[in-house]
Amino acid sequence: MFIPGISDIIAASEAIAGFVHRTPVLTSHQIDNISGAHLLFKCENFQKVGAFKFRGATNAVINLTDEQRLNGVVTHSSGNHAAALAHAAVTRGVKAYIVMPSTAPEVKKKAVAGYGAEITFCEPTLASREAAAAEVIRRTGAILIHPFDNFNIIAGQGTAALEILTDYPSADAIIAPVGGGGLLSGTAIAARHLLPGIKIYGAEPALADDAARSLHTGTLQPALPPKTIADGLLTSLCERTFTIIRQNADDIFTVTEDQIIDAMRLVWERMKIIIEPSSAVPLAAVLANKSVFTDKTVAIIISGGNADLSKLPFGQRA
Repeated sequence: MFIPGISDIIAASEAIAGFVHRTPVLTSHQIDNISGAHLLFKCENFQKVGAFKFRGATNAVINLTDEQRLNGVVTHSSGNHAAALAHAAVTRGVKAYIVMPSTAPEVKKKAVAGYGAEITFCEPTLASREAAAAEVIRRTGAILIHPFDNFNIIAGQGTAALEILTDYPSADAIIAPVGGGGLLSGTAIAARHLLPGIKIYGAEPALADDAARSLHTGTLQPALPPKTIADGLLTSLCERTFTIIRQNADDIFTVTEDQIIDAMRLVWERMKIIIEPSSAVPLAAVLANKSVFTDKTVAIIISGGNADLSKLPFGQRA
């Protein structure tokens, strides 16, 4: 099991620089006043395909050998990684095969199709996703680019933290959402090496809390059936991401569905930017744990902006 280091994240940053956006960092005095902290929002909702996933996918495609490029790439994903890999591959002349659960948000299905990938739909279970991907590999010889259990993916995801902490070296803490752990792993590696004293946190829905349980027990915990609106965080840690997070993260906070919705709405209303539910989880964690972050400068990774506008959660509560 290979784990990237800071040199791999720096190399990824240099390799993908001509293909990805260096996304802006936004602030909000109003949200600072509400949280009691100074918050720096790294806005990956403005990244190509609308999510940080394009960083890792681009790095993975760039690192393919000539032989691997010939047969294409395959992955299974509920949305953002699917779109990211499809775009990164097809624009570089590599065939992309994407396995998606039938329950994936329509906005993400349309995005993947629009990027020119060949889509296979499956049942919304990990076993079904893996079986469908295995069948594509058998049929085509395509190489699997896992959404998070992949060296180059993790190195690429760490470039977002590399950018914000290079620009804001006075940050006291950094926090990112965690599903499969690729983003938090890359963030943790970059942060721990750039600013050894910084606090590194993950944020996770309470209804999909396997990463928090794993960190707190010291043992990789099985996932329970997730039921959260944060559809980008439905996956679970793997041994690789768990190892990185356990070595580097200070804590993982969990938040309720109502807290996620409130944080999402706060960003929409006060910052006038579109974020998806998964992106609201870190802010929700900061707001729910004000004593931890009071008077601190906190970098928050806004992971994506691919919200399903036909199913916004703001009016779903009594």
